[in-house]
Amino acid sequence: MTRKIAIIGAGPSGCYLAQALLKQDATVEIDIIDRLPVPFGLVRYGVAPDHQGTKAVSRQFARLFERQGVNFIGNLDICTGAHGGDISLDELRAIYDVVVLATGLSSDRKLGIAGEYLQGVVGSGVLTRAWNDHPDSEKAELPVPGKQLAIIGNGNVAMDVLRILSKQDHEYDGSDFGSHHAESIAAAKVERIEVIGRSPAGIAKFDPVMVKEIGKSAGLKFEIHDLDLGDASDAENPKIAALNGLAEIEPDETRCTISFRFGWSPVSFVGTDGNLTALHIARADGSETLELPCDMAVTAVGFSDDQRLGRMDLIDSAADLGNGRLDDGLYAAGWFRRGPQGTIPDNRSDSQVVAAAIAQDLANMPESNAPGREGLFARFDHLTDYAAWQRIDEHERASCAEGRLRNKLRTRRDMLKLALNVTETTQ
Repeated sequence: MTRKIAIIGAGPSGCYLAQALLKQDATVEIDIIDRLPVPFGLVRYGVAPDHQGTKAVSRQFARLFERQGVNFIGNLDICTGAHGGDISLDELRAIYDVVVLATGLSSDRKLGIAGEYLQGVVGSGVLTRAWNDHPDSEKAELPVPGKQLAIIGNGNVAMDVLRILSKQDHEYDGSDFGSHHAESIAAAKVERIEVIGRSPAGIAKFDPVMVKEIGKSAGLKFEIHDLDLGDASDAENPKIAALNGLAEIEPDETRCTISFRFGWSPVSFVGTDGNLTALHIARADGSETLELPCDMAVTAVGFSDDQRLGRMDLIDSAADLGNGRLDDGLYAAGWFRRGPQGTIPDNRSDSQVVAAAIAQDLANMPESNAPGREGLFARFDHLTDYAAWQRIDEHERASCAEGRLRNKLRTRRDMLKLALNVTETTQ
């Protein structure tokens, strides 16, 4: 008897889990399901568009569908409760032996301070998805970069945002960053970017390599505030060394000044007529406050549940997040299991833990006649498969501008027109 497994989420955690499950039992039938018409989730839409080395992991995941018999089912929205969707989680569980939630956590965590909803304040997740031409960004009202920007947070995501906003057009070559985005940044002629973080520099969450990469862009001047070395051992801290390296850069001509402030917290956003004009910050000990003029502020302080699958509603006293078990036949993997922490490679070890739990449970699970994918294709006629993705992929690569790797289709309508070979699609 072939067991039918559905993995919800075609990003890294879902793909790594499929790999791990096949190593546990090569006879299982695995469907990776995504609400988008295309696979690879975070790799396609969440990784900075100029970091193609990170995105290259999608080639590894492609082998699941091309050589290892895993099936991709796209354009299927699965939700719980009153959140709508094509099919409920309970309905999906009824047609599979095992369902795994691997959708990640995509909503930007809020700061909870005054003015956070002013026009000009945007979360890093929203911004990164827009820069990656995520179809949900089609109707998003994104702030237009101005001359003075602020970034709140000092982790790797904040460094991604800083790097993209401070580059010149030719420096996006070799990426899949859309020309329309590059033109918007170039037109803003950004003069100053403030980067604000609560942590001291020595324990900030950024990778020193990310900081050094920012220094490679010409015309940038760096101001490093509150870089207290403390004892002598701190001078050898790679984070401190990377920041000192930026401070030593002397551009022939300064086009933008980047200021790092450590040990400061955001207090409030200030605006006029609903538009952001400044950010108030304070030292951690409250000894000093500053008002920083800015017309756009990006928050990069982590992620939370987007409520489509109601993560917290599914984690009750019976759940065992240590191995991903939520209920009989229902599991969680990746960030959905462990929360918003860790990198893409961390999902590999995560998947092995969950796959082992699933394999153990399948060995003791009674026989069933779960229809799996046949039950879905019998019910829905708008689903996409891996061949549809290959048509989209080929089109995007063939239609890109000089210096770019692809020109992403930006709407579901355009994707489905090509994927399903239809002239009109209602979504």
